[in-house]
Amino acid sequence: MAYSVLVVEDHPFQQRHLLDLYGSMHDISLMAARNGDEALTLMKTHHFDMVLSDLMMPGMDGLQFIQRLGHLPYKPALAIMSSASRRIMISASLAARSLGFEVVGLISKPVDLIALRSLHDKMLKLGASAHAHKKMPQEFGIACLRHAIADGQIHPWFQPKKSIASDRIVAAEALVRWAHPTLGVLLPGDFLSELVRHNLEEELLMSVVSRTIAAQACWQQQGYDVPVTINLPTHLLNDDDLPDRLYERVLSEGGFPTKIGFELMESSTTDNQGHYFAGVCRLRFKGFGLAQDDFGKGYSSYFNLASTPFTELKIDRSLVHGSVENEHLAAALSSIVALGRQLGLNVVAEGVETAEELALLKRMHCDQIQGFLISKAIESDLFLRLLGENTRAHC
Repeated sequence: MAYSVLVVEDHPFQQRHLLDLYGSMHDISLMAARNGDEALTLMKTHHFDMVLSDLMMPGMDGLQFIQRLGHLPYKPALAIMSSASRRIMISASLAARSLGFEVVGLISKPVDLIALRSLHDKMLKLGASAHAHKKMPQEFGIACLRHAIADGQIHPWFQPKKSIASDRIVAAEALVRWAHPTLGVLLPGDFLSELVRHNLEEELLMSVVSRTIAAQACWQQQGYDVPVTINLPTHLLNDDDLPDRLYERVLSEGGFPTKIGFELMESSTTDNQGHYFAGVCRLRFKGFGLAQDDFGKGYSSYFNLASTPFTELKIDRSLVHGSVENEHLAAALSSIVALGRQLGLNVVAEGVETAEELALLKRMHCDQIQGFLISKAIESDLFLRLLGENTRAHC
């Protein structure tokens, strides 16, 4: 699959070296710029699937360039190269991700062919998903969204969680997808902001709970007892009665609160800590599991982790990616795994993609993993098939 690359490098020799290395690969449309200003000018008239930029450039440095890129109407994939320390490069990548960029590589200088081939492989892997990000954002009316929820067009898919010790699928996370009749399968990023705008988050939450219990019942008929966690926007706990409504919904659908957990989303907060602590305690009183989601991603608090009656700690993928190569990142990951275990929590590492990451987490005594190494999120019937394959593999 052909794709286009813009190389931003101020040093003439380094730029020529990069162009020569890329020249040995096929199906790549290539252009170069000497600095951020020149790159931004080019991007006004050319579309690039990926930008490979140096960090330390005179005038506009690489981070300033990334910030300016954030104002463009589209966001290309981004690869960062530098002779700076790995910790600086990781910080730069976090800044880029916070601005909405897909960071596909951190490359230390001097750049070699192996590093660029790895980058090339990642771009090919992005494939269709890279093109999907170019879709124009959609606006959906409240009636359209309500119909999609009620009709089951917006429904949960399930991503497995696998025990590191037993190598068996032991749980799942419910992740919503919209099977739109004309636009195809839409990810949450395509419609969630519209749901929030129309105050439909609880309506969606209740629907996901019902459909998750229906899926669990189907799996149970085949002999598989699978607990599932569901994302819960924390600000919904502003309503004192939400735990009661969730409990009543689970019982009315024939489900079991002990088989349902809620992942508290870091992206939303309650109006005050009183609502938060009262809400989480009442969820636990009713038997629901409670997970701290995306720990290590942004503003997750150690105080909240120690003070909230969580049953599970989910470590964000940003701490997992790069931990094999970076000893500082690995040390941080190890300390969080140890902290979670000391607090008596089930520790789940998200975004695990390689056997090397799995081996590292196993040495750290992490409990479970979730990520593309096992499976992406899939529909209920495919999840059942995956459970069967996993069971047969251990017979």
